[in-house]
Amino acid sequence: MGSSRDIAIGPVAVVSLLLGTMLQDVIDPVKHPREYRRLAFTATFFAGIVEAGLGFFRLGFLIDFLSHAAVVGFMGGAAITIALQQLKGFLGIKKFTKKTDIVSVLHSVFSAAHHGWNWRTIVIGVCFLFFLLVAKYIGKRNKKLFWVPAIAPLTSVIISTFCVYITRADKKGVQIVKHIDQGINPSSVHEIYFTGNYVTDGIRIGAIAGMIALTEAVAIGRTFAAMKNYQIDGNKEMIALGTMNIAGSMTSCYIATGSFSRSAVNYMAGCKTSVSNMVMSVVVLLTLLFITPLFKYTPNAILAAIIISAVLGLIDIEAALLIWKIDKLDFLACMGAFFGVIFVSIEIGLLIAVVISFGKILLQVTRPRTAVLGKIPRTNVYRNTQQYPEASKIPGILIIRVDSAIYFSNSNYVRERTLRWLVEEEEKAKEADLPSIKFLIIEMSPVTDIDTSGIHSLQELHQSLEKKEIQLILANPGPVVTEKLHSSKFADEIGEKNIFLTVSDAVAACGPNLAHDLA
Repeated sequence: MGSSRDIAIGPVAVVSLLLGTMLQDVIDPVKHPREYRRLAFTATFFAGIVEAGLGFFRLGFLIDFLSHAAVVGFMGGAAITIALQQLKGFLGIKKFTKKTDIVSVLHSVFSAAHHGWNWRTIVIGVCFLFFLLVAKYIGKRNKKLFWVPAIAPLTSVIISTFCVYITRADKKGVQIVKHIDQGINPSSVHEIYFTGNYVTDGIRIGAIAGMIALTEAVAIGRTFAAMKNYQIDGNKEMIALGTMNIAGSMTSCYIATGSFSRSAVNYMAGCKTSVSNMVMSVVVLLTLLFITPLFKYTPNAILAAIIISAVLGLIDIEAALLIWKIDKLDFLACMGAFFGVIFVSIEIGLLIAVVISFGKILLQVTRPRTAVLGKIPRTNVYRNTQQYPEASKIPGILIIRVDSAIYFSNSNYVRERTLRWLVEEEEKAKEADLPSIKFLIIEMSPVTDIDTSGIHSLQELHQSLEKKEIQLILANPGPVVTEKLHSSKFADEIGEKNIFLTVSDAVAACGPNLAHDLA
């Protein structure tokens, strides 16, 4: 149903552990395994509803509110949280905290140091974690060896399982997976919570995990589409992922999404269409039917090592440093998400990132940039005098550019900032013994739209300028703005002769009048 040819679908580390962490905050999987499983299916069902709903109503743009900076911080925080959670299996700890914040987890780890750590488990975990990291390094250094990190996890599972089986390390404290049911899981339609106390938890967990899954899948789809020079339809991807998760929730599956590592293997192996997912499904089916008994002696430490090696790649320090260099507010969103996740919870980290991102948008909307323009020597081009110091101002004329649509949220600011520019330039002209300002030209090409508050603000500005005997002139308003200026009669108020196609035309028209006024 999707438009991506390369994306490989399945469970992924971040979403899996995000889902598991949030589920454990509600239900203890050891004491209440059935309720835990039912809540997982419920969350998956509502994740699918959210994903498909966003695609059906063409609301895919909502994902873009999770800015790149917020995702970098969130992923880094989630990676650390997930890695710390794996210390239970990595160190062989039996009693472990259910909380996810870093303080609680580290307290649980070190309080068990004297009697709860198992040295055999640690040896298995450290050795295979080192092997996995080396394999990943080899794959990065030599693109032709992409298959090395791809098969490393499976190789680790096979070798560690064999070693535990022949040494019977499970009898000496090494925790193993134990029995895994063979065959295909039954229908789970009747296990989804549609009523009761857990419905709201299912909706909340499903919405959060579904949005993260959706963001990851669309980002992966766009990445590989760009590499192969084709376009993907984001809304189609959402409907496909949503339908898949709804169907999955009814067949004993939890949230699945696009996997970057599997998609990369797909891409490097030369896949051309999504049929590769069908082949993958057949392999998984055969595994469930015939191979699951072989995983009985797989140590939990190797699973922890695989997860830790997978999530370490999500900590992108270079991206965080680049965000700091480019935009400090973006960096604030990044760090807000990061520290929110590791010190409080995944939900709070995500909330902090979204709030800061919204705050940045509101700041940019309510405080648009304005600039004084000057003429570039030997041209008829007018540019920002701060960006181009050689640009010269025209005596007696103040040219201002507004770099935003003018709405109710910023109209008063635009008017007040324009009047402040006027006062500042008049003071400078007086100090330099230059002619006083007689014309105020507003360059409106960046103004894509204007509402009634914006027009009212221009009217107030015009009235203020008339009292100072300064003529307001508009240059290059767009078609939407021009139509609204005429509909409101403001174009008649300032006069059609005071609306020009370019700043250069406006300045040329002001020349004779300015000479007359100076005379």
